[in-house]
Amino acid sequence: MAAARWQNWASFALGLWLAVSPWVLDYSHVEAATGNAAFLGLALALGSHFEVSFDEVQAEWFNLAVGLWLVLAPFLLGFSQHSEVTANSIAVGTMVAALASSALSLDREVAKWWDKREPATKGRSG
Repeated sequence: MAAARWQNWASFALGLWLAVSPWVLDYSHVEAATGNAAFLGLALALGSHFEVSFDEVQAEWFNLAVGLWLVLAPFLLGFSQHSEVTANSIAVGTMVAALASSALSLDREVAKWWDKREPATKGRSG
C-alpha cells in the first residue's frame, strides 16, 4: 500500500493537531474533550507513523474507527454544547475517516470487497 503514504502523513499531521488543539484553541477546561483529543491525537499520530514505517492495513482500519469516533464523540461524551470543540472534532474525524477510506480503497485485498464482478470460472464455456 505504498501509494497511500501521503494519506499516512496527512493522518499523522491531523493526529498531532488533534493532540495539541485543546491548548491551541483554548478548550483545555473541557475535560472530556481534552482527554479525548490528547489521547486519540497521540494514538492517531503514532499509528500513522508506524503505518508509514510498516505499511499495515490494520492501521487504516484503526484510523477509520478513530475518525468515526471523533465525529460522534461530542455527542456521546457530552461536549457538543461547545461549538468550536465540536467543529474541531467533527472536522478532524471526517478528514481522518476520508483519508483512511482513500488508503483502504488502494489496497488490492480490500478493493476486492467493493468489486461486485463475479470472478471468471476456469473451464466454463459461454
